[in-house]
Amino acid sequence: MDKKSIIGIVAAGLLFVGFAYFNSREQQKFQREMAEYQAYRDSVALAERAAAEPLAEEADSLAAAGIAEVARQRQAEQWGEHLAAAREGEAAVFSVENDVLRIDFTTRGGQIAGVTLKDYTRYAPRGHRDRPVELFAPESARFDLEFYVKNGLRNVKVNTMDYLFTVEPVRRDSTAQIVTMRLPVADDAALVYEYVIHDGGAPARDYLVDFDVRFENMAPRMANQSTIGIAWSNTSYQNEKGFQNENMYTTLSYRFPGESSIEDLGMSEKSKDKKVSTAVNWVAFKQQFFSSVFIAPDNLLGADMAFDTAAPESEMLKSYALATAVPYTPQTAGYDFAFYFGPNKYAILKKVTAPDGEELHLERLIPLGWGIFGWVNRWFVIPVFDFLRNYVSSFGVIILILAVLVKLIISPMTYKSYLSTAKMRVIKPEVDELAKKYPRQEDAMKRQQATMELYKRAGINPMGGCIPMLIQMPIIIAMFRFFPASIELREQPFLWADDLSSYDSILDLPFKIPFYGDHVSLFALLMAVSLFAFSYISYQQTASSQPQMAGMKFMMVYLMPVMMLFWFNSYSSGLCFYYLLANLLTIGQTLLIRRMVDDDKIHAAMKANAAKQQKGRKSKFQLRYEQLMREQQEQQKARRK
Repeated sequence: MDKKSIIGIVAAGLLFVGFAYFNSREQQKFQREMAEYQAYRDSVALAERAAAEPLAEEADSLAAAGIAEVARQRQAEQWGEHLAAAREGEAAVFSVENDVLRIDFTTRGGQIAGVTLKDYTRYAPRGHRDRPVELFAPESARFDLEFYVKNGLRNVKVNTMDYLFTVEPVRRDSTAQIVTMRLPVADDAALVYEYVIHDGGAPARDYLVDFDVRFENMAPRMANQSTIGIAWSNTSYQNEKGFQNENMYTTLSYRFPGESSIEDLGMSEKSKDKKVSTAVNWVAFKQQFFSSVFIAPDNLLGADMAFDTAAPESEMLKSYALATAVPYTPQTAGYDFAFYFGPNKYAILKKVTAPDGEELHLERLIPLGWGIFGWVNRWFVIPVFDFLRNYVSSFGVIILILAVLVKLIISPMTYKSYLSTAKMRVIKPEVDELAKKYPRQEDAMKRQQATMELYKRAGINPMGGCIPMLIQMPIIIAMFRFFPASIELREQPFLWADDLSSYDSILDLPFKIPFYGDHVSLFALLMAVSLFAFSYISYQQTASSQPQMAGMKFMMVYLMPVMMLFWFNSYSSGLCFYYLLANLLTIGQTLLIRRMVDDDKIHAAMKANAAKQQKGRKSKFQLRYEQLMREQQEQQKARRK
């Protein structure tokens, strides 16, 4: 390559490098200028938005106000000015108290939102009783009246739970506080609720809240209708230690007018419902020891009732619901209702009556048993129990005295039962001889006839040992119903039991045994042991005189105590304690009578009675019995031929 070519290539390279350097500098300058311009534009846009936002907010506010005004106008057109205004705002809550109750009211629906019983505490899951009993959860409370009013040419349905009532200052007199709440429907017309909370020192009145519903100048505003609908519902808390045991006594109950008995939906671990088309006097949301009762002295037009059981670990028990109605005419000025919020205590419920003095039979909410079992509780157990409470402070000692008293009353029957068994034991050798005399199956009728003749001559009634026991059964079953339903035992400690109305636990198990539970009740265990001892002694006494009892040994001596242990482990410790005492006292009676009764003297008396029977004339009953036995023998012979 020559010299000129080399100079040309070097010059071109220098020119290219210089151009690239100059071009990069210009590019960087352009990018800086564009960035500055973009920043300027962003700042201008931000300033414009900041200036425009207040104007936009003002425009939105004006638009929202316009929409709200339109909505208010439409609501006023639909429900009327007063009802439309009553739908707006926040509900106010306030309380009124007397010596036994605190009642929480809310202006939303003008209803009772909560009831607290001051004299009773609730069992908490952690084992303490540091909270008063609340009858239902405030957020679940609902009492709604449903009716129709006229608004121009249209009829508007009113559900009071959708509206805020106005509250007047609470009025007081010497024995009551009066709460008045109003729902205005027009300038001169309103629905008025008046609650009367008594404070006169009489529990039957102080637990009763009068609830008067008044229609002030409402007749011209009311649409054409024949009934006013009522919906009442709430959810009760679990207040006792054992969920299952409390649930067993928790249900929805009601009474028909004029009846002294009541009906209920029964016990369920899930849900139940029932619809009644006839008149109902009152409906109760009943718990084991407390109740909320809606009372209509002039009766309700039927009732659609239901409950649903909560989960065991939820601290709730049951959700109740009632849908019903009352009659309405243009002449109806209002209704006189009432609520009972209080304990299921017999002495209190018995005195709760209607305004005209009619008995409401609220005491039937306490499940004392039907027929003779209820009579024993009402006319013997409860009066004796109340009498002893006036002089004895310990309920465990009262149960002991009651058990001793019952045993003393039935001791003559116990003695006769033992004496009858002793006679059967003494005469058993002669009965065995008859069995040898008539060994064949076809001679069974002759053997039975001869045995009955032997019993008759000896003066033995084959049912003599059973009849006294049957007579005792009403008392035994009455006690079974009384103790779990007796609120007097609630929160009453005795020995290691902290509450005689619930189970006593000396050991909490980390697992749950089917049909037994997750704890060990010492009173139930001792009761089962005492039952085993009594059954063993009783079996020894009867097996020697009645051979057929030998096959009952396993059932009587072993199986029955185990079954009772499983059954009673979660029951009232007061009931287990009573049955423990009853078994021990019966064992003591049996051993004492055994020492008093001489088999030789019994045998001698039976021989004397037999001799007297042979000399005496036969009664008409004996003649008829012998004739019947002869006829049966002839019929058997005819069948064999």
